[in-house]
Amino acid sequence: MSLGFVQRRFMSSALQKFAYNLSGFHKYGLMRDDVLFENDDVKEALRRIPQKVIDERNYRMLRAMQLSLQKEILPKEQWTKLEEDKLYLTPIVEQVIKERNEREEWEKDH
Repeated sequence: MSLGFVQRRFMSSALQKFAYNLSGFHKYGLMRDDVLFENDDVKEALRRIPQKVIDERNYRMLRAMQLSLQKEILPKEQWTKLEEDKLYLTPIVEQVIKERNEREEWEKDH
């Protein structure tokens, strides 16, 4: 492993952390997948995840809306950290898109 690779990896993670902190949604306790635009693919992915995950997502979103209305943010120790922000919905959305593309391709051929 070269030093250049290590430097690029560090810069990439530093830039990612900077962009994550700049986004601001973590100050409300939200995760990256909580703020996805709800198009048909995302709605289908939401339909496929367990109810417990949906309930946790809804709680985070309601808390964020309440904080926003009150013009407040969470205490810093409660902010979502990049390391804790797991993509719980993105892999399912990618699968839904793949299935949709396959279905459209199949329908085009038949």
